[in-house]
Amino acid sequence: MGKTDREVIVPNQLYKSIVVLSTAFSILSIVIGFILLDTATQRATSPFSQIDPLLALVGLSSIGIGTVVYAFTSRFKTQGMTITKGKED
Repeated sequence: MGKTDREVIVPNQLYKSIVVLSTAFSILSIVIGFILLDTATQRATSPFSQIDPLLALVGLSSIGIGTVVYAFTSRFKTQGMTITKGKED
């Protein structure tokens, strides 16, 4: 198995746009997910039999989507952010 390069080098302005938009989307998605999960469980006071499973699943999915978007955003770098291993100046 060869080494795979997981970093994506983009121009600085595009990097800024990607980081701002993806962070805003992630935060919004996670907050909405927790609100939906809180509503489905009625503030975690409902017995298990009274939890709305569809709303809870949508809430958990929203939290997961926000997390994945935020994690994949870390792949984007600008030219000055890359670290070359094994090469010294």
